[in-house]
Amino acid sequence: MTLLLIAFCVAFMLTMGVVRLARTHAHLVNDHDQGPQKFHAQPVPRVGGLGIVSAVAVGALGLWWQDRGVGGTGLVLLGCAMPAFGAGLTEDVTKRVSPRQRLLFTAASAMLAAWLLDALIRRTDIPGLDWVVSFSVGAVLLTVLAVSGIANAVNLIDGFNGLSSMCVLMMLASLAFVGYAVDDHLVAVMALVGVGAVLGFFVWNYPGGKVFLGDGGAYFLGFYLAELAILLLARNPEVSPLFPLTLVIYPVFETVFSMYRRKLLQGRPVGMPDGAHLHSLIYRRLLRYGASGRSARDLTRRNSMTAPYLWVLCMLSIVPAVVWWDSSFMLAGCIVLFGVSYVTLYWRIVRFRAPRWMVLRRGRRAARAATGIIAGHDGTHANRGTGCRP
Repeated sequence: MTLLLIAFCVAFMLTMGVVRLARTHAHLVNDHDQGPQKFHAQPVPRVGGLGIVSAVAVGALGLWWQDRGVGGTGLVLLGCAMPAFGAGLTEDVTKRVSPRQRLLFTAASAMLAAWLLDALIRRTDIPGLDWVVSFSVGAVLLTVLAVSGIANAVNLIDGFNGLSSMCVLMMLASLAFVGYAVDDHLVAVMALVGVGAVLGFFVWNYPGGKVFLGDGGAYFLGFYLAELAILLLARNPEVSPLFPLTLVIYPVFETVFSMYRRKLLQGRPVGMPDGAHLHSLIYRRLLRYGASGRSARDLTRRNSMTAPYLWVLCMLSIVPAVVWWDSSFMLAGCIVLFGVSYVTLYWRIVRFRAPRWMVLRRGRRAARAATGIIAGHDGTHANRGTGCRP
């Protein structure tokens, strides 16, 4: 707990420094871009990952001071994360690093961890994949794909105040719980250090949105989360191989579903950004409270109301993962149930048939908009009883 508090204080102070820096050097740190995935009311610094990485580094040094062997491994893990974090941070500052380049640097980080820490996926409890990972090349390829995919998925859901950071915080806390359950000191303590670091950032990110994770913070947290989960699996045979997948199924399923939706339903490149993610639909079609407001205060309030919907969705996979962390049979059922629930919820919202209790509204006009009688705030239109293609 001491290292958690230290990490929290470091992240809190450094993130506060970033917020203050934005007042005098906004051209260096603020996000001025606009696009279908941008929902903030005004330019905000997007280098919040600096405070998180620094806090994790201080926590790892503290662990090294307590236990040189365990702490040394933690420092090596942090070093492996630098290519992924550096590419994301460079994009945050220069806007010149493409998504493909960021993924390549994240893959390089995963390969470093596989080489230096033996962080490899060697069992999956999935027919066919177990045979693939029985070979060293197959294990490396699957590990690199998994780590890069999770890092990209965490970045994908980083669309609203507090959404990505709170989801990662809950996932890290779950890793810490299971790490202590199997007496894995490295994973448990480094996960708690991550919890403290993310929490120190979170208090500035939610609800006011004074700072964003940015690509650097999102890619670092995705890599960090994925590698701790792989290390837990590699070092503890009693942990089900499906535990890490169940833990991160919300951002992973969001990514896979978005690729399917763009390519097969819309005939668009899978990497092209759009505003049809589940969190975007919740913002536009369920949060009708204050939808007519255009002031920065109204937009920020509406932005901050979006994340709790997704926190609950994320918990629907995290809680079962923690309860049945050693049962592949139960976790497989939970993964299938989550996928069905996600798709059902998505199609109900996109067709203006969301459950009434989910719609936060004020006034008759907002209520009619939520049920699809008039046009939605995102510019789409649906008559009573008709669907809308995403």
